[in-house]
Amino acid sequence: MSEEGIIPCSLSKEAKQKIDDYARALVESAPRIGSHGLTEDEFVRSGLLHAAIEKLRGSRSASMGEKRGFIAEVLDWMKEQGDLEAWEFAGGGERHDYQVELAGATTCIEAKGCLDGNNTNIFVRPPNADHFLMWSLCQNMGADPRHNVWSGIHTRLGAEIIAKKERIDGLIVWDMLCGTVGRPCPKLGGGKAPVMMAGRPVPPPCIYLFPRSLPDARNNPEPPMWKLDEIPFLQRLHARFGGGGLPVNEVKLRVKREGNEILRETTIQRGESILRQSRWTVLKRANV
Repeated sequence: MSEEGIIPCSLSKEAKQKIDDYARALVESAPRIGSHGLTEDEFVRSGLLHAAIEKLRGSRSASMGEKRGFIAEVLDWMKEQGDLEAWEFAGGGERHDYQVELAGATTCIEAKGCLDGNNTNIFVRPPNADHFLMWSLCQNMGADPRHNVWSGIHTRLGAEIIAKKERIDGLIVWDMLCGTVGRPCPKLGGGKAPVMMAGRPVPPPCIYLFPRSLPDARNNPEPPMWKLDEIPFLQRLHARFGGGGLPVNEVKLRVKREGNEILRETTIQRGESILRQSRWTVLKRANV
């Protein structure tokens, strides 16, 4: 296996230590914050801190404002540069969030969070989509990108593709924290400068290509892969934001039947390097 990791960035020990230290300081200072009028003992027994934390977590998880703002900024920038013809937000009543038109093809995009939650499993490929993509935006600086991407791809998306027979053509992992102090981007090493988008520096996105057809134990046990130049939106996204010369990732899905069970194997590969490969895993889904 390659030592590169299934995604270049990771949760560093330094960042984790800073988060742990700040969390401890916050808990110690909490009784003295605000005008709750409680003694320290009353504050501890009241559960006020935990209730406030849960409220903040809920409001942040429910809010798509920052995520939508980042995607809109990217799509607007690409349109200004001539990389796409039109795009629209379709999230109100549709089962996907964005629709992009370019090169005579309709690309539908579903926005997701950190990929390690149950929401990742909820998707339906739109009937008008020439290509259907997931876009992961993780606003949690303390999340481990490598854990989240593997959990999302193998445990959730791959299993759902096989069980629900809903094809996903690609995955983008990229958001407003990429390239910041909170989540430095290894792709910018060696003095490589980030692309400036409307005056703000952004690193290249991480792109994962999926199989071009549905895995099937009898008729299609090892489906062929998409190539980057066959999905125009991903090709132009990759080129526009400095991905030229960098290989993208492939998510290979294999399936087989043993008795009454369907087994699956997930391999994430970059170029000739296998970044991670699962064992043969029983598919624990209904209706397969």
